[in-house]
Amino acid sequence: MSTGLFTPRPGAAPLWRQVCAQASMESRLMLRNGEQLLLAVVIPVMVLIGGVEGAAHLDLSLSHRPIDEFAPGVLALAVMSTAFTSLAIATGFERRYGVIKRLGSSPLPRSGLLLGKVGALLLVELLQILVISVVALVMGWEPHPSLLAALVVIVAGTAAFASLGLFVAGVLRAEATLAAANLVYLLLMAGGAVVLPSSAYGAFGGVTRFLPSGALGDGLRRAFWSGEVPWSSLLVLVVWAGAGAALTARTFKWE
Repeated sequence: MSTGLFTPRPGAAPLWRQVCAQASMESRLMLRNGEQLLLAVVIPVMVLIGGVEGAAHLDLSLSHRPIDEFAPGVLALAVMSTAFTSLAIATGFERRYGVIKRLGSSPLPRSGLLLGKVGALLLVELLQILVISVVALVMGWEPHPSLLAALVVIVAGTAAFASLGLFVAGVLRAEATLAAANLVYLLLMAGGAVVLPSSAYGAFGGVTRFLPSGALGDGLRRAFWSGEVPWSSLLVLVVWAGAGAALTARTFKWE
């Protein structure tokens, strides 16, 4: 009797299926973690509501209505929290516990692992954008966006912050990565022109435009205010992404 139909054919799944499986697992792990969920959704929504309510009692010299100023900035903050802080912390502890080393022995190549992480970031960011946009629209947000321009800025911002997050996670111990990622997140949220425009920082605003946080925040504001493609902000983000990728490639340690 022929057994050809039952002969095992061992081998790895196609790369795209491996990447999709890795992205699905990574995104589920991020959303199951209470700290990651806090960074991804809760803090940005609190900043949005608190910023709009606070602007009603403070003179911030904003050029648009508070909700129209804060909504794009909080979307930028959400991207930064996921692509930089969450990714850096998760990768740092994966290195500590040998998760990445064990994945290296699987059929999933390094490029597939990185693509899976980027895919997970984009999935989580999609959820963040949906939640924050709904809250902002309920609060009276009236955007005039170019969705293509906003998408390009978000992808460029994700690439810039992800490369920097992997650089931090690849050179520091897990506990140091946790402290450094949270510290940088707080500093950029307060003074990096991510939530408020660079013009709100006076003379220091000229510096914030060249930070990845300022470029991401200002780029999304232009995309949502006037529907323009923010070429200068995109250039800054691309430079940061290239620099971060080069540093990560030279210094990242897998264990």
